[in-house]
Amino acid sequence: MSEKKLVLQATDLSIVFGGLKAVSDFNMELYKGELVGLIGPNGAGKTTVFNMLSGVYTPTNGQINFWDRNGKVHIANKKNPAQLNLIGISRTFQNIRLFGNLTVGDNVRIAMHSQRTAGPIHVLLRTPKFRRDEEMMTSKVKELLKLFGLETKENELASNLPYGEQRKLEICRALAANPELLLLDEPAAGMNPQETKELMELIAFIRNEFKLTILLIEHDMKLVMGICERLYVLNYGRVLASGVPEEIKKDPQVIKAYLGSEAETLV
Repeated sequence: MSEKKLVLQATDLSIVFGGLKAVSDFNMELYKGELVGLIGPNGAGKTTVFNMLSGVYTPTNGQINFWDRNGKVHIANKKNPAQLNLIGISRTFQNIRLFGNLTVGDNVRIAMHSQRTAGPIHVLLRTPKFRRDEEMMTSKVKELLKLFGLETKENELASNLPYGEQRKLEICRALAANPELLLLDEPAAGMNPQETKELMELIAFIRNEFKLTILLIEHDMKLVMGICERLYVLNYGRVLASGVPEEIKKDPQVIKAYLGSEAETLV
């Protein structure tokens, strides 16, 4: 196997809210092309970690280094979410955050603003450069919607989509930003088992097709164990264990703190 390329490195991350340390000394390394899971009990701090990695929260201590697609390293904890999005970190949220009053197509299109090459004058005068941008974006929107099975819903309001399709649209919009690293916070929350299975298979396909690095939070352990190459287990804001799924599902500490009797069904 060729030498692995670091995409993100979190070192000794901690964050304090009103005297309560929500995450302590969190360390993580993500390599190009990996599909990694972050798991643990409710309240363990998983979404807090995502919020630090995506610039929503600024860590009290520690540092996050991110390598963009050109190999340039950025200190990610010194950037806000919009800046991180521009350099290649995109995410979804546990609670859906679509623009409900916009169409499905416009929800995807709005995430592509950083890929425009035409400036305000070109837009105002509708120059050939502006038209090329529009054609590029229209083509990419259709391509992404087709990938998620939403091509027939392009002109519908996002708020009118069924719940499962809203989940897919949020991932589609995150992908439209052309990320190097995609953070998915419980992407299958609220879906039935068949929808969840189909979505996880789609996520694995997307990782391979777009050569992305993906970090996801998910509670369906059979699916997580099936598609993730490595796992980090968080408990009380600290990393309890990390490793490949085969190791994690047999770890006595992980079984005690999180998996419980479910561990028997994963062996």
